[in-house]
Amino acid sequence: MGLAVETNSGKSRLRSAICAYSFRNELQKKTMKYEDLVNLSVDLGVEGLDLTVYWFPSTENSFLLPLRRLAYRSGVELYSISVRSDLCKPDAAGQESELASLKKWVDVASKLGASHIRVFGGNVPKGRTEDEAAGWVASILSRAAEYAGTQGVILGLENHGGITLRADRIIQIIKKVDSPWVAMNLDTGNFREDSYPQIEQCIPYAANVQVKQNIRNNNTTEPSDWKRIVGMLRKGGYKGYLALEYEEKEPAPTAVPRLIGELQKIIA
Repeated sequence: MGLAVETNSGKSRLRSAICAYSFRNELQKKTMKYEDLVNLSVDLGVEGLDLTVYWFPSTENSFLLPLRRLAYRSGVELYSISVRSDLCKPDAAGQESELASLKKWVDVASKLGASHIRVFGGNVPKGRTEDEAAGWVASILSRAAEYAGTQGVILGLENHGGITLRADRIIQIIKKVDSPWVAMNLDTGNFREDSYPQIEQCIPYAANVQVKQNIRNNNTTEPSDWKRIVGMLRKGGYKGYLALEYEEKEPAPTAVPRLIGELQKIIA
């Protein structure tokens, strides 16, 4: 596209957020609605919401626009949506299908006023190489970015296993796309080894950052060192949201308020 990748630098600015995925059980059972997450954000002093779209009752204006209005009137930014995708598609038909899906979600994000979409790279198909798969991911993202840019929406490729298992490969894909509308959705809990060095490596390319209560590091699971992560983000000049994605056994309605309080103190 002839445009350089934008990277983080300068003074850092961090804001607190919640990933809707934290309340997946409640959203699945319909004991909570997306509107409830907006109201909860007000109660907890949270500034932003990353709306995992899996449980949207609709993608029609009748659902999206009132939700956007409620968020605005509540002083909560719907800054991101999180979608499913598998960009490791070797065939033209599969690539076109993924491209069409991303364009659809760009339109949804635009209607909500969200400027970021979390996307997955997918898994390398059996019998194909990682280098091949990385090329397919970059190709789809490059084409999707052309459309996303017309709507002011950034596509954030998440480190989510598969083709995005390691920082080196993710950065290589982002650089190959070479668009200001493609960046990284950095999930600090998703690396499996050398987690903290890999997190630090990715910070310059991050457009959104998620934190989990625990981190996987060299085949062990341990509590995330949020102070260390925040320190790295500040040093790396990251400006944006730091979103809690809660995945543990304690019910989210009791765990999330406590953990958000801890995260906000560290950010402050």
